[in-house]
Amino acid sequence: MFGLLRRRRPVPIDPELWLAIRDAVPWLQALDASRLQRVSALTAHFLHTKTITPVHGLALDARQRGMLAALCCLPLLEFGERGLEGWSELVVYPDAFRVSRSHVDAAGVMHEWDDELIGEAWDAGPMILSWADVIADCEDPRAGFCVVAHEMAHKLDALDGVLDGTPALPHTWQREWARDFQQAFDAFVQEIDTGNEPALDPYAADSPEEFFAVASEYHFSDPLRLHGAMPAIATHLRRFYGASPFEP
Repeated sequence: MFGLLRRRRPVPIDPELWLAIRDAVPWLQALDASRLQRVSALTAHFLHTKTITPVHGLALDARQRGMLAALCCLPLLEFGERGLEGWSELVVYPDAFRVSRSHVDAAGVMHEWDDELIGEAWDAGPMILSWADVIADCEDPRAGFCVVAHEMAHKLDALDGVLDGTPALPHTWQREWARDFQQAFDAFVQEIDTGNEPALDPYAADSPEEFFAVASEYHFSDPLRLHGAMPAIATHLRRFYGASPFEP
């Protein structure tokens, strides 16, 4: 039969290359064989469907590209390939990068400023990462930071068309998630406002979507702290992402 076009299957990652990727990413080293195999398949899919674009003189070899792809796929162990829908490019800077911002206030006055970022995820555009910060996270994976998990949380959040800290979930769970996250976010903001030392990075108080993204970082890099401070949030994230690789 003529006229049929079948989607090409991703080529499995070369075993030696996958071993090198695994050895460079502490989160992968902590996974059991079954979950590691799932991440490998997702990573192959990522490399098959996404463009990784290093900029500003950065060069990335096959192992480094595989590291980035595997880190992006780690939050998809339960969610699956559909978590990669809606975008096609990963842009990688050598270090933190500057972006220009503008805002018109209620009085009609235009405000312009520059932000220095280590990661950014556009709703329907690329994900952008600082390679230096990805490496720093890999060198100290239990420090409470994981820029890739943070930006992937934003990508997952945006899949339902609204960036609000609540990803696309079955209806009942989505209502429970929205309730528990809103309560935790409000309590966290109040804690910041009263001058108390917060349990998580204060940036989580910026907005509900940043609260979800920061909590996701702790799920992967310091799950005990997250569970001790916000057990309801930790339970939701464990169900959403699967058990943290660093969970006791």
